Amino acid sequence: MTALHVDPAVLSSWDVTEEDIRRALGAVFDPELDEPITDLGFVRSLDVQAGSGGTRVEVHLRLPTSFCSPNFAYLMASDSKDVISALPAVTQVVVELDDHHDSDLINAGLAADAGYRGTFLHEAEDSLDELRQMFRRKAHTAAMERCLTDLLRSNASLEATAMGTIRLRDLPAGRNKEALLRRRSALGLPEGADSIVLVDHEGQPYPPDAVPMALRRARSTRISIDGNAHFCRGLLRTRYEGSGADQTARPEGAEAADHHELLPLTVKEIHP
Repeated sequence: MTALHVDPAVLSSWDVTEEDIRRALGAVFDPELDEPITDLGFVRSLDVQAGSGGTRVEVHLRLPTSFCSPNFAYLMASDSKDVISALPAVTQVVVELDDHHDSDLINAGLAADAGYRGTFLHEAEDSLDELRQMFRRKAHTAAMERCLTDLLRSNASLEATAMGTIRLRDLPAGRNKEALLRRRSALGLPEGADSIVLVDHEGQPYPPDAVPMALRRARSTRISIDGNAHFCRGLLRTRYEGSGADQTARPEGAEAADHHELLPLTVKEIHP
């Protein structure tokens, strides 16, 4: 992704706001948790400075721990710089990752536009494209499971083996179906109403005898993603006081509060 080039003479007519920046960052996802970094509370601060020659944007990101995977961290920081650079009138973008054990390395690579391999050199075993594809597949698997599980729960007469014949048109409209369609689009899978929902990474349906196992694997993937999401949100709130206010409530499961009200301890009198 590259920045849009706008005639300097008209740059001053653009009014890039903090809201514009946050909206752009909403398209950046944590690859493992499959959620926007804005919903997760990973955006620590924004600074937007407009001038006659364009707008300078500085963003600081934070993560739940100092040892979060460096390739995930780089991917989110790099994507953040890309989506902001693509906004008209933005002429300078600084994205920095705070409090990570590889912050200096990642921030230097971003500042130099060195790319993933140029930043990590021999440590960059896989390309970012390979990393993205792996997590897009996991997100798609979880999205399939959510839709099919909703269907099973709403119709007790359905058998698990019948899930291999469910088509997109059979799914009720709503957030989960919309998410599934986005995941299919990202992978280049069919999105037509007649398309089978439960498919492998190549878009091929499963034979009837393989459907129950495919559903179990999909459920395991979905539970892993949801569990990690809740865990990481909690870690962020623990690490950065008040960061819970920057997190968006998560529809998939109950969201833990910043503070738990414990039952009061009482001393029970013991009579002989």
